[in-house]
Amino acid sequence: MTLMAKVEIYTSPFCPYCIRAKRLLQQKGVAFDEINVLMAAGRRQEMVERAGGRSTVPQIFIDGRGIGGCDDLMALDRAGGLDPLLEGAAG
Repeated sequence: MTLMAKVEIYTSPFCPYCIRAKRLLQQKGVAFDEINVLMAAGRRQEMVERAGGRSTVPQIFIDGRGIGGCDDLMALDRAGGLDPLLEGAAG
């Protein structure tokens, strides 16, 4: 059994890019922590700080590493770099 990476995604309701990014992760069978920046006080500022000043949603983090937004996630997947990150470090 492989250890899965910790995935966090900052979102807001009705955001089509958030929905698309979550759909890709779900299709890959990846569990993720979703943080709604509109409903959780202070979380948007936390996201901006973690994302190096990026203020748009979604912002996606895999094992604490900022991946970027939906387009970045899709590009990483097309380039073959997403699955190795999602599998996590094997020791």
